[in-house]
Amino acid sequence: MSFKKNDNSFVCENCGKQVDKLKYTSRNHCNHCLHSLHVDNDPGDRANECKGLMKPIGLEYNSNKGGYIIIHRCSKCGEIKKNKSSEDDDYKEILKLSNLNKY
Repeated sequence: MSFKKNDNSFVCENCGKQVDKLKYTSRNHCNHCLHSLHVDNDPGDRANECKGLMKPIGLEYNSNKGGYIIIHRCSKCGEIKKNKSSEDDDYKEILKLSNLNKY
């Protein structure tokens, strides 16, 4: 797996809010509602053809990765992916996910 920095701002396809650049790594989900798009094969490559909405369905804590890992399921193809939470994620949304942890 290779990593390509791709830190662009965007408008979230789920909640419609503006999502600013993260500035320290590639932004891969909305910091307001935690949804993502199924756009990467490898982090930051934007090469996946699915383009489905990735819904946050659970949360893990990983001390080796320095924090929470958001578990997403693609609403189009069903694939499950894990992404590290961001420093500016809405903490209330993270707390909601901590009560789900079912996928």
